[in-house]
Amino acid sequence: MPYYSAADGLRLWYEVAGDGPPLLVLPGGPGMDVRYLGDLGGLSAVRGLVLADARAGGRSEVPEDRSTVSFTAQADDLDALREHLGLDRVDILAHSAGSLTAQEYAVRRPGRVRRLVLVTPIGRAGRDIDRAEVAAIRAARAAEPWYPQAADATGPFAAARMAPFHWHRWTPARRREYVPGHANALPWFREAFYAGTATPGPVLAPALVLAGASDGMIGTAPARLVAGAHPYAHLEVMTESGHRPWVEQPEQFVKLVEDFLGA
Repeated sequence: MPYYSAADGLRLWYEVAGDGPPLLVLPGGPGMDVRYLGDLGGLSAVRGLVLADARAGGRSEVPEDRSTVSFTAQADDLDALREHLGLDRVDILAHSAGSLTAQEYAVRRPGRVRRLVLVTPIGRAGRDIDRAEVAAIRAARAAEPWYPQAADATGPFAAARMAPFHWHRWTPARRREYVPGHANALPWFREAFYAGTATPGPVLAPALVLAGASDGMIGTAPARLVAGAHPYAHLEVMTESGHRPWVEQPEQFVKLVEDFLGA
């Protein structure tokens, strides 16, 4: 079975998709099942994607100590996976909230990270959302037929009703394809994940930061802040994407990532 053991003995799930140099992949959410990432727009054709479920997420075990799911604590899990794979240095791609774990790891263990790809990151040390920007991005969609329901969404089904704001285009086909069931169902997980305090300092490895211009969930401000925090970071804003650019602009996404990672 494709499990590895964390330092505290917890069994954590990972699987490898595709061929080529390994790329460690962390999901967002926080704590979403990594399967929502698919093959990252076809990136598995050129990279061996090491898709890793975070502790208490997806198919990984749930720890008794809830504090160990903080993004800072999960940086240790990432190093355990690197050791399990027998790699001296790693390339890492992280989406959304997973970018906090990736940045924490890169700051604490700079010699272990070759290159870092942060896709629609949530922030540098927590949620760094500019609410005014997000409101403006959403307001720009006011003419869409789905807008009234999404804009006024509350209650237990709010996340599903707000799904159109994830995307540059929300179409009937997108509605059929969109699967919200990969979210973490543990009621305490989100708070525990953000409870960590990030290690100060910049990421010294080269970093590619990708934002979606139409991201009505977090906007582009977090990505801009992240890119500004690291001296060797490069920001790309994908003009026809929301929160999941590998779905909406897969060819450009793969090219940007592969050109950045190189050999």
